[in-house]
Amino acid sequence: SSPVTIVVTSEADTWDTDASSCPGQFVDWDRMPDPQQPAQIPRDILSKPRKELKKLAREGCWATNHALRARLYHQLIQQVSCRLVTPDALVYRDVASRLFGKPSGSSHPLPEFLEGCPMPTYCLNLEGVTALKKILICVGNLFPDITYSPILPSLVALLLHYSEDEAQCFESISRLLASNAPHTSYIDQSFLAHQASCMTFGDLANKHCPAAHKLIASTSENVFEVYSEWLSWLFHDLPFAYAIRVLDVFLLEGQKVLYRIALALLKQFRLSGSSAELEGADIKADLQAFMQNIAEHVTVNKLLERAFGIRLFSRKEIWLLQMANRKALMERGITMVQSRQSFHLAVDMQNFSSSIVTAQEMRLVWSWIPERFSLFPPLLLFSTSQDGCSLQRFYTCCEGYEPTVLLIKTTEGEVCGAFLSSDWSERKKSRATSAFFGTGECFVFTVRPEAEKYEWVFIKQPELAKAVPRSHQRSPSPSPDSRLGSCPGGRSSSSSRLTVPTPQRKGRLSPFLAVRHFLLPSKTASMFMSGSREGIVIGGGGGQALSLDANLLWGHTEHCETFDNPPLCQEDFKVQLLEVWGFQS
Repeated sequence: SSPVTIVVTSEADTWDTDASSCPGQFVDWDRMPDPQQPAQIPRDILSKPRKELKKLAREGCWATNHALRARLYHQLIQQVSCRLVTPDALVYRDVASRLFGKPSGSSHPLPEFLEGCPMPTYCLNLEGVTALKKILICVGNLFPDITYSPILPSLVALLLHYSEDEAQCFESISRLLASNAPHTSYIDQSFLAHQASCMTFGDLANKHCPAAHKLIASTSENVFEVYSEWLSWLFHDLPFAYAIRVLDVFLLEGQKVLYRIALALLKQFRLSGSSAELEGADIKADLQAFMQNIAEHVTVNKLLERAFGIRLFSRKEIWLLQMANRKALMERGITMVQSRQSFHLAVDMQNFSSSIVTAQEMRLVWSWIPERFSLFPPLLLFSTSQDGCSLQRFYTCCEGYEPTVLLIKTTEGEVCGAFLSSDWSERKKSRATSAFFGTGECFVFTVRPEAEKYEWVFIKQPELAKAVPRSHQRSPSPSPDSRLGSCPGGRSSSSSRLTVPTPQRKGRLSPFLAVRHFLLPSKTASMFMSGSREGIVIGGGGGQALSLDANLLWGHTEHCETFDNPPLCQEDFKVQLLEVWGFQS
């Protein structure tokens, strides 16, 4: 990056740490947005418990009181648990005086990790813009392990509006960078971590904003590239009055709140008129323009209200998803010191060939699956047209692959299927002959005549599935009675107990949405996949989403409690073609 010229007139002017100095010296007050209606601020707000502060922040209690916001920011950041050796205000003054202390012009390059990163200045005056650059240069000096952090300039700029001096702002950002709270990260500091958070947002958008996700998948060749801008929506594109309210709740609630707000923005984008005519349009530019003009579409209070109405899983569960995404990126060769690199949707439109779906239809299916798997191109594992109608052959070809995508074409021309998160060899680990296994990432879908996805019922209602406390032993596995559906031309199996297999072996990262992470109210709403010599079943509880006989010729579909799906095609159907796809790693 080009050098930044820092002009220091005198040490006294630069390092004024007088106790009487107040926040606002870096602000161009003419550019600050008009204040909202004054809120009733409790007298003892600084001593309120954290839970009550969260409620007040969501309501915008201190949005009109700059001095109170400054005091709260300082207090909240001082409470962040961070590493024992964390650079503070004194360290900043020492380093900055060495770098910029001479009363003359001097040039200093911005850190390499900021190359190409946006640097919004919001309502900062010229002194504030200079302070922003100085703080970032010192961060680069004192945090040499940072290799990529596009959110950092925005956070420093926002905090400067409410800092007494540069040193206080530096200490605030330093504590956020050095946070060591479990399952919590305020600022991504590597390309690997940033990409993992982008993939995690893509997974959450897929689950919580299906209409917007479908729109993006149908108008963009690279869905992941669109979602890689999610943090820029919040901290670069949103106007100051919105971005600062995001920061209010972010400091109290961490990264999970950013996911909520970005999802609410995505939902609002889908509802707005700006998404109506996107055929052939640049959806990234359209989204950016929407964020920049968000005030035309929704107030900041209504946006936050909608954001906190989105029901997400626990912070720990989201952390597990991020760790799984990091692992997938590392398998692709991405490292902690990796420079930026773009990924493209893995389905090759020219070379992809299936007897059941077109390349365009497979692209849609691929957009539904978790981000960490869509990094890899599809690999045909089994096909009835090539391998014959043999269940044993099905198992032999599919075992050792995790996850897999099952595609079925009926003799009536309907196409449906399932994304199955676990290896079919898991069926051998339980004593029960028809044990259910898999995780909450499994889902069933239809492709023709209409494309639709049906996920685990608790994704839409996570509050029904409480997280298992750390001290709580794994709850008993559900074991309802079930049987393979009786199919024309096929035979019914005898009733058998259905259980969830024992936990993964020690040392392996616990899977995202594993049943044992939750205290489920129903024993029949976690039946994902099952296999025996008599056939396979996908989805259970009150019915079976999909069941196939041992000859893979006859099938049955009906509503089930696990996916809350309608029949995926004609209830009793004959299989014309069946394919199973894995992932090339």
